[in-house]
Amino acid sequence: MTQGAGQGPAMRTDTLRDFRVPGTEPALYAAATSTGLPGEPPVYGEYPAYYEDATPNVPPQPGYPPQPPAHRPAAPQPPAQQPPYPDTRTGAHPDAEPAQATPQGPGEDDPEGYTPTYRDLPVIGRGALGGPGDTVQVQYVPQEHAGGPGPLYVVGDVHGYLDELVTELHAQGLIDAERRWSAGNARLWFLGDFTDRGPDGIGVIDLVMRLSAEAAAAGGYCKALMGNHELLLIGAKRFGDTPVVSGAGTATFQAAWLLNGGQRTDMERLQDVHLQWMSRLDAAVLEEGHLLLHSDTTAYLDYGDSVEDVNDTIHELLNRGDADITWDLFRKFTKRFAFRDEGTGPAAVRELLDTYGGSRVVHGHSPIPYLLGEVGTEDGDDSRGPEAVDGPHVYAEGLAIAMDGGVTMAGKLLVVQLPLSD
Repeated sequence: MTQGAGQGPAMRTDTLRDFRVPGTEPALYAAATSTGLPGEPPVYGEYPAYYEDATPNVPPQPGYPPQPPAHRPAAPQPPAQQPPYPDTRTGAHPDAEPAQATPQGPGEDDPEGYTPTYRDLPVIGRGALGGPGDTVQVQYVPQEHAGGPGPLYVVGDVHGYLDELVTELHAQGLIDAERRWSAGNARLWFLGDFTDRGPDGIGVIDLVMRLSAEAAAAGGYCKALMGNHELLLIGAKRFGDTPVVSGAGTATFQAAWLLNGGQRTDMERLQDVHLQWMSRLDAAVLEEGHLLLHSDTTAYLDYGDSVEDVNDTIHELLNRGDADITWDLFRKFTKRFAFRDEGTGPAAVRELLDTYGGSRVVHGHSPIPYLLGEVGTEDGDDSRGPEAVDGPHVYAEGLAIAMDGGVTMAGKLLVVQLPLSD
C-alpha cells in the first residue's frame, strides 16, 4: 500500500509548536475550537511556551488551508504572514497543545512529560500489505536460533511516511521487496509516533502490526513504544470534542489532533484493532544497555522506579478511559529538550539511567534539526533550513541518542543498528 490506501489524497494540516500568541500578531492556521462551541477558534502561538497561559481576546483565526496532496509536496508559496518558526517542508512544528478557553494566571506549575504500553501482547494483523480486509488473529510458531538473539535495530518517528519507512527497512535488510520480514532473528524497535502529518499513518501501523507477527515466526521480534501522537489519536477517537482540563484552561483532543497534523483519512480508516494495539504499547524498554524511550523528558520518573512499574502505571491510567487522565499523559509525552542543555542535560539523562538502568538513552520525538538549533531558533531567524540529516545525533556527553531525523521537514527517516559504532 502507498499513501492514502485508496482513500484519496491526504489532507495535510499545518501545526504550530505551542500555543502562546504574541500580543499583536494573530497566529495563522488555527485549528478547530478548543471550547467545543461551533465556530469559535482556539488560540495558538509561538515557541517555547508549551504550557503557559495564552493571551485572551485574540481575533478569530483562519482555518486549515489545504496542502498539496503529493507525498513530498513542493514548498508552499509564503503567505503574507507566516506562523513563527515554520518547518521547511510541511509547515509542521513540534507538537502543540490547544490553548485555554478561560485565561489563567501566569506562573502556574504544569506536570512534565511522559508515556504508556504492554510488552508481549497478542499480535493482530490485517490483510496483505496492510490493505483493507477482515481482521484476523495471527497464529505463529517461533523458530529457534541456536546463535542467540539477532542484531538490534531502532526506528525513529515515522509520522505517516509509509513509503520512506519501507525504503529504509528494505535498505537495512529487514524486509524484502514484498514488504515481508526477511531479517530472521533480528530485533526491531519503533520509538513511536506512527501517525499524523504524513499521508498514511494507518498504513504504517498496519505494516508494523504485520511485521511483528512475521518477525516472531522467524525467531526475532518487531515491537513498538507509544509516542505522544498515539495518545493523541486514541484521545481524539475516544473523547472527540469533550472538554478536558488543560494546563492552559479548557481544550479538546479533537482540536489538539487537528493542530498537530491529524489526517482525516487516518481517522476514517482507524479501527478498534488499531486502538487496542496502540493502547497496549509500552512506554519504555531496556535493551542491551540502551534505555529506549519516545520522548526526551524526565517525566517517566513520575510513574515508577523501574521500567516495569512505569509501563504498568501508564497502562492502568490509560485504561481508565478518563479524558482528563489521558490528556495529562499526552501533555507529559509532549514535553521535550530535557537533555539538550549543556549544563543540565547530562544530569537529566543520568537520573533516568540511574533509575531504570542502561548506559545510554535512545529517544525520538524531538527532530534532530531542532536539537541542533538549525530550525526554529528562538530569535526567529528561519532564513536557513536544516542541514542534511544522515544519522542519529549523539549528545549530552554521549549519554543520549536522538533518532527523529525530521522526516516531516525534509529530513530523513532513521533506521539504525545498535550499538552505534561511535
